[in-house]
Amino acid sequence: DNWIRKNVELILVKEQNGVQFTSTTLVTPAAPQTSRSGEEERETWGKKIDFLLSVIGFAVDLANVWRFPYLCYKNGGGAFLVPYLFFMLIAGMPLFYMELALGQYNREGAAGVWKICPIFKGVGFTVILISLYVGFYYNVIISWALFYLFSSFTWELPWVHCNNTWNSPNCSDWADNNTVSDIYTATPAQEYFERGVLHIQDSNGIDDLGRPRWQLTACLAVVIVLLYFCLWKGVKTSGKVVWITATMPYLVLTVLLLRGVTLPGAIDGIKAYLSVDFLRLCDAKVWIEAATQICFSLGVGFGVLIAFSSYNKFSNNCYRDAIITSSINSLTSFFSGFVVFSFLGYMSHKHNVALDKVARDGAGLVFVIYPEAIATLPGSSVWAVIFFIMLLTLGIDSAMGGMESVITGLIDEFKFLHKHRELFTLFIVVSTFLISLFCVTSGGMYVFTLLDHFAAGTSILFGVLIEAIGIAWFYGVDRFSDDIKEMIGHRPGRYWRLCWKFVSPCFLLFMVVVSFATFNPPNYGSYMFPPWANMLGWCLAMSSMTMVPLYAIYKLCTLPGKFCHRLAYAITPETEHHLVDNGEVRQFTVSVPLFLVSQYTLYITSLQGII
Repeated sequence: DNWIRKNVELILVKEQNGVQFTSTTLVTPAAPQTSRSGEEERETWGKKIDFLLSVIGFAVDLANVWRFPYLCYKNGGGAFLVPYLFFMLIAGMPLFYMELALGQYNREGAAGVWKICPIFKGVGFTVILISLYVGFYYNVIISWALFYLFSSFTWELPWVHCNNTWNSPNCSDWADNNTVSDIYTATPAQEYFERGVLHIQDSNGIDDLGRPRWQLTACLAVVIVLLYFCLWKGVKTSGKVVWITATMPYLVLTVLLLRGVTLPGAIDGIKAYLSVDFLRLCDAKVWIEAATQICFSLGVGFGVLIAFSSYNKFSNNCYRDAIITSSINSLTSFFSGFVVFSFLGYMSHKHNVALDKVARDGAGLVFVIYPEAIATLPGSSVWAVIFFIMLLTLGIDSAMGGMESVITGLIDEFKFLHKHRELFTLFIVVSTFLISLFCVTSGGMYVFTLLDHFAAGTSILFGVLIEAIGIAWFYGVDRFSDDIKEMIGHRPGRYWRLCWKFVSPCFLLFMVVVSFATFNPPNYGSYMFPPWANMLGWCLAMSSMTMVPLYAIYKLCTLPGKFCHRLAYAITPETEHHLVDNGEVRQFTVSVPLFLVSQYTLYITSLQGII
């Protein structure tokens, strides 16, 4: 099959150029070089495990702890795993595999890989911008965890009682509460987070931010310094850091689970987590939430997987890596649910309230409910230190991945930055720090909520959709499969090719439509954001999405020749632009159902004939 395909190409080449070639030259094509553009040889991971831990550390983040378990609980328990695993198989894993293969073959960042189809390079800048925007507020979560960690080094944790300077008259200990409504409005832990850490009582809204609080600013500065020294030398340093940051959460989760299951009420909490209600699967919202969770939990669309895999050796088995790392991510989400709900069951039992009165997701779980549960344990300070170390390690390697996406994406696109990586890394982290200062003011939680709502919602789904279309329909699934064969020795199976070409793009298009259709303005508690803030948020989201059409227009306007010629250049890999000059466009393939030939390359000698 391959022999016949090579001979068809041989005949065409001889007719075009009039030059005789031996079949050996074509049957055994040379593997792509790491320095195809003449640049220095690309650095690679010190060890294979460095790459795996980096990918796992990035994909397994705080959302695995504070988002998935709650979604599972409220959407039918174990029944939620049905839509979750379904979308994982048809979209999550295929897209994860696609990004790893794309980065490894082309050995460039999120923008540089689009030399395979230059008109789509705008989507590379889209994902780089999204990663940068996420860094503006994600680092703030880590700084909160660091603040809590420092506050835990005391005999009595500061969120136990209501006799502190930051407490309001509405504060009431759990033991003193008689009504359910009091439980959430003024517990010591909630007032510590909102009034002791955030000082949100000093702000009237997003238009009244106040000055940055020096305690949180100092914590944020520590986080930024840690990020810089993890990233400044590239994967040689970050690959070593993840040995701690990617493995520590598993150790701590295991310790917390062993402690949690011994608490009264823990088993009831775990039973509620796993209780199966298949009737919930009739609710479309359950399926939408499962699809949304898949989109965001694996980390596709941030350019991180492309950046990390670009430092792999060319022959690395990216297929196996995709299966291993995406599976570990999902299993971690499921495992963390046992830890979370053992403690939520304990809280429900201890205060004699229904589980749904203590179960919540988001920052409220890890900075209010969980600390509150820990505070009731013997040796609570020790458990608090352990827990917040876990949050730090969960967050820091995910933040490292986002920053690496930005740094690698830009230095690969602008080659002069290669020699100044340390300075450029410093510029990126300092810029991130300065923007993040808005989130550590008294009204910083409002800025944080706005960024969290708009920075990586619809825009990330749009970015992955365009990415999938560019690879599957313009570069071509068959050619992409050939690239993978060059790397790992065999083509992806029909299942993967069907997912890339049809299933995943349709899934992503559906998610983009649902994202727009179900959009709700952000809010923080009872606070509703003013119209100008929502408009600012949409501008932020659109600023990344508009990079796709803007770059396409720029590319078509700057290429030489007539429009048809420019379009041919824009959709043809840069390494084959000489074919366009010769009147050939090797950009489309056709399958032929013959006994001996399963596929051959169709040369279109006149682009005008198809336009």
